Amino acid sequence: MKPPAYTMQSMSAIRRKLRTARFHRRSFRQRGFALVSAIFLLVVLTVLGAFMLTLSTVQHATANQDLQGSRALQGARAGIEWGIYQAMIPESTNMPTGGSPYVCPAGPSSISSLGGSLIGFNVQVQCTMATYTEGDHQIGVYHFTSTSSSGTSGTAQYVERKMSASMSTCRTNGVPCND
Repeated sequence: MKPPAYTMQSMSAIRRKLRTARFHRRSFRQRGFALVSAIFLLVVLTVLGAFMLTLSTVQHATANQDLQGSRALQGARAGIEWGIYQAMIPESTNMPTGGSPYVCPAGPSSISSLGGSLIGFNVQVQCTMATYTEGDHQIGVYHFTSTSSSGTSGTAQYVERKMSASMSTCRTNGVPCND
């Protein structure tokens, strides 16, 4: 058998078909590359979004912890002021008989009546004291340590602040010194 004779017109039709097939193969390769690029871009954007979400969560927790720390500091300060008040102001009710200075409690005192944004804070006030006599004057030297805390120890929500202060009083026969 003899191969069919091709005419010029049929040869050009075959060439056109080959060119069209090559064009389609090239476009398939380009579409595949676009798919890989799109998947890569999607993965990068997902990782970036997850990072920003984590950063936002950590920033929010840090701001909340800072606020709770400030509240704990104010609770400790309230404890110090409460201790000083106990030693200074209501002298007739806090002084033991005999006119000696206010005597600190044996153990820490707990303040539970804090209000406002300090509700939920546990404030412990520890007082130590030393007395000295100078002539008719009785000098009381007080050292107060106040600890304010909130939350459960060992957790991320736990916050604690401690503050110390010292003061002295002078009494002559149970009456505050004038000089």
